[in-house]
Amino acid sequence: MLLSSPEINVKLNKLIDWKLNNQSIEKDFSKKDFKSALAFVNKVGEAAENMDHHPDIFIHSWNKIKFTISTHKEGGLTDKDFILAEKIEHLFK
Repeated sequence: MLLSSPEINVKLNKLIDWKLNNQSIEKDFSKKDFKSALAFVNKVGEAAENMDHHPDIFIHSWNKIKFTISTHKEGGLTDKDFILAEKIEHLFK
């Protein structure tokens, strides 16, 4: 079920540095090197696969990763998107 704008704002305020971009949320992360960036992406990939909810992932500048999350089949943001964002935050630590 799609979230309303007020619901999105409440959930977004609980996340650090995630930004709303049209019908998705996104954040850039940096790791110390390429190897650790790939390891992070693989951990997120496993969590996403377990949820059957997959983010768009962009690896750039050898150590930077951008995640963009939305529920494509719903056409916007749902609770699943924010749950995945929280999992990504936890895996980054």
